[in-house]
Amino acid sequence: MNINSARLIYFSPTRTTRKVIECIAQGAQFATVEHLDLTPPDARTQNIVEVHDELAIIGSPVYNGRVPVDAVSRLLRLKGYGTPAVLVVMYGNRAFEDALLELSDLTLEAGFKPVAAGVFIGEHSYSSNSTPIAAGRPDMEDLRKAKEFGRMIHEKMQKTRALDEMVPLQVPGNFPYKDRGGLSNISPVTHEAVCAKCEQCASVCPTAAITVKDSVVTDLSMCIRCCACVKACSTEARRMEDPRIRHVAEQLSMNCRTRKEPETYI
Repeated sequence: MNINSARLIYFSPTRTTRKVIECIAQGAQFATVEHLDLTPPDARTQNIVEVHDELAIIGSPVYNGRVPVDAVSRLLRLKGYGTPAVLVVMYGNRAFEDALLELSDLTLEAGFKPVAAGVFIGEHSYSSNSTPIAAGRPDMEDLRKAKEFGRMIHEKMQKTRALDEMVPLQVPGNFPYKDRGGLSNISPVTHEAVCAKCEQCASVCPTAAITVKDSVVTDLSMCIRCCACVKACSTEARRMEDPRIRHVAEQLSMNCRTRKEPETYI
C-alpha cells in the first residue's frame, strides 16, 4: 500500500502525546501531515470528522489506566471508513493497564482498522520539582524510538498489498476495563499574588473549566486534573496543592522511579 499522507489525531493537554505522534509521523516520512487536535473545548461539539485515504495516528494520555472520558467522547465523533490507524497511549511511568485496548476498541467502533500500536512514557501530570515522576519525558531517546517506530510502520505498509491481508492487531489489556476510580472535585489553585492574569491557564484548559477576570476561578466539576494549566503557568501561580493529590504524587515519585521504556505492537 502506498499511503503518502497522515492525519495526526490527538487529545493532548500537556502536549506530550502530540510530541510523540509527530515524531512517529516524521519517521514514517509522509509527504503530507495534517493535524486534528481534539484537546480544545470546542472539539466536544465539532461536526463528525471523516477520515479517508490516509494513515491516522491517534494518540491519548492514560488517566488511571484508562483513556480519559473527554478523549473518548471526542474520538467517537470520528468516522474511519476502514482507514488504517496507528494507536498511541502515553502514561506517566506507572502503568497503562487497559488504556491501549480501550483505544483500540474505540477506533474499531469509529470504523478505523488498527495496524500498529505504541505505548510511550510522558511526564506525569502530578510531577513537580519536589515530586518528579518521569520528569522530562518523552526525552531524546523516547523520541528516537518514536521515529524508529514510524519507520517500521512505513515498511509494514509498503509490504502490504491490501488491509484485508493484515492479521488483526492484538494489544494488551482486559475487558471489562478497570474501574476509572480516582478523586473528584479537586483542581489546581491560583496564588493571586504572583498571577499575571495572562489567561494562559484558561487557554490551555481542555474543558473550559477556568475563567480569568479579577481573579482566577476554576469549576471543580469540570476540572479533569490534567495539570495543563500548572505546566503552562509562566509565574508558577497555578499549583496543585490538595493534600490527597500531593499524597498520590509522593507515592508515585517514590514507587515509580525505575525507568520504563516504550512498547510497540506491529
